Amino acid sequence: MAEETSFLTYKGRPLVRSGNVIFYGNLTDKYVVMMQILGETPDGDIMKSTNISVELQNNDPEAKPNERVIQKTEKKSMAEAMEIGTIWLDRAEEEDE
Repeated sequence: MAEETSFLTYKGRPLVRSGNVIFYGNLTDKYVVMMQILGETPDGDIMKSTNISVELQNNDPEAKPNERVIQKTEKKSMAEAMEIGTIWLDRAEEEDE
């Protein structure tokens, strides 16, 4: 029987974290959101992200580096970063239809 890989998802899209970088969206799609945690503060037993760089990126491996970043912003919380990432991916999917 084949093994199934499961990912943490948000609003139906996978989240993949490597260190302080989180990729949001399907890595096989045309666009993906990259979030980089720039600052954290302790909140009880956990660390709370306080400054996140958010980029909508063209996921085409043939794209030149200066053509990869489509939109960029910084947010003060992970909730805000996730919401803008979702909006950007939704709009990018609508434009491709």
